[in-house]
Amino acid sequence: MAFWRQVSEQLIVGTIGRAHGLRGQVTVRPRTDSIEERFAPGAVLQAAGRPLTVASFNLQQGRLVVAFAEVTGRSAAEELRGVDLWAEGVPDAIGEDEYHDTELIGLVAVDPEGARLGEVTAVHHHPSQDLLVLRTDAGERMVPFVMELVPEVDVPGGRLVVNPIPGLLTEVPDED
Repeated sequence: MAFWRQVSEQLIVGTIGRAHGLRGQVTVRPRTDSIEERFAPGAVLQAAGRPLTVASFNLQQGRLVVAFAEVTGRSAAEELRGVDLWAEGVPDAIGEDEYHDTELIGLVAVDPEGARLGEVTAVHHHPSQDLLVLRTDAGERMVPFVMELVPEVDVPGGRLVVNPIPGLLTEVPDED
C-alpha cells in the first residue's frame, strides 16, 4: 500500500536588499510567487538563524519593501543586506529537470572524470539564468546553471558534474 506524506521544510522566499528609509524597512528580492502569503503581517521568517516577524509590506515602484518588528532603525536594516529569508512550507511541485535550492546546496561538484572541484554553497536567481555558487580551493566561483556547464545533477548521490571550461573555475593566464 502506497501513501503520500506531506513534508514541511525551510524554503527560501526572498533576499534582503538595501535599507529603505530611516525606520528599518528593507527592500526584498522575492523568490516566491506567494508574496501576499509569505510576507503577510505576522509571518515569521528566518534570516541567518534569526527569526524576523513581518510588520508590513508594500510594493513601491515595483520593489517589495518589508518592515520587520525586530528591525527598528536604518543601521540594523543595513546589517541585513544580502541575507536570505526562509519560511516553513511545502515545496511547490517541480518538473523533472528542476531543483529546489535546498536540494542543490551542499552537493559536491566534480568534473566529468570525477575529480572534486568544490561544493555548492548557494544558488543565485537572475533574470537571464540561475548561478550556482561553488566554494573551491581557489575561492568562491559562480557557475551558470545551464546544461552545457552542468550536464548531470545527482541529488541522491550528493554530487553534480561541472564541465570546467577555461576561466570558469580558474584564472586564465594572459597571453602577453
